[in-house]
Amino acid sequence: MSSNAPHAAITAGELARYREPALRRSLFELSITAVPLVLLWALMWASLSVGYWLSLLLAVPAAAFLMRLFMLQHDCGHGALFAHRAANDWVGRIIGVVTLTPYGFWRRTHAIHHAAVGNLDKRGIGDIETLTVAEYAALDPAARRRYRIYRHPLVMFGLVPAYLFLLHYRLPVGLMRAGRAPWISTMGTNAAIAAVVLGLIWLVGLGPFVLIQGPVILIAASLAMWFFYVQHQFEDTRWVHAADWSFQDAALHGSSHYELPSALAWFTGNIGVHHVHHLASRIPFYRLSEVLADHPQLAGVGRLTFFESFRCAHLALWDERQQKLVSFRQFAVSEAAGG
Repeated sequence: MSSNAPHAAITAGELARYREPALRRSLFELSITAVPLVLLWALMWASLSVGYWLSLLLAVPAAAFLMRLFMLQHDCGHGALFAHRAANDWVGRIIGVVTLTPYGFWRRTHAIHHAAVGNLDKRGIGDIETLTVAEYAALDPAARRRYRIYRHPLVMFGLVPAYLFLLHYRLPVGLMRAGRAPWISTMGTNAAIAAVVLGLIWLVGLGPFVLIQGPVILIAASLAMWFFYVQHQFEDTRWVHAADWSFQDAALHGSSHYELPSALAWFTGNIGVHHVHHLASRIPFYRLSEVLADHPQLAGVGRLTFFESFRCAHLALWDERQQKLVSFRQFAVSEAAGG
């Protein structure tokens, strides 16, 4: 993986000219994401008469389109998909019913994530729980075991995303005392989800609905969790205490440039260009590639290839001494050696 090259520094102000969305392009991206998703869902329903194996095969591309729809909702949350806030908010709310993600609540927690990424003193909202080596070493055996279970790949990319989208987002967890807005967002989304689900069950039946929607949601949730994980949980990421934290440094060096094959980059809405996104979150996803083309020095910052990324799955602890993420195995070796 490429190092965090110091010569690649660039400010958010220098990227301001990329922030203007194009209405026709945004509507086009929305249509080529939502329409195929609806068609694939209908094909899955029709394929049940042929065999469930065919429906499961179709669930994979359907989940990919659902994940892309979530990325468009993500852009709405940053005010990046449309020029007017009302358009972003209403489209984001509607998409949130499909992605099971309450738009207003998620937008608020995600803003906290952007404002605190890489800050060791402000962990806990909108990010993946990450302990330092010292914090983990101070835990009792039971607490260590719980953290190890949480960080296990089967849990992190299987159980956690299912819990997150199916249960966690049904209540404004983390913002329970933040006033009415998070409750309105989550309860309004829950009511809309219930109406849509009941309508689909009336149309296709309870069994077919579960057989179709179940795998689509679970696959999409796991994919979304993986891409969110890799954006910040890579070996040479950057974590510092508040006194040493800066927005620009955290954006450029605490977020990866996940260089994906073109098809995956398309389905993920170029979210792999995550360091640029964190530096200037108002840039529409379809303009992030322009930034890299015009500022090639950014391409090597935090660069992580598709195959390199799989090694990130076992990273679990931030080593403040080495300034990198390490695995439990690396920690055990260091602990045994008295480090």
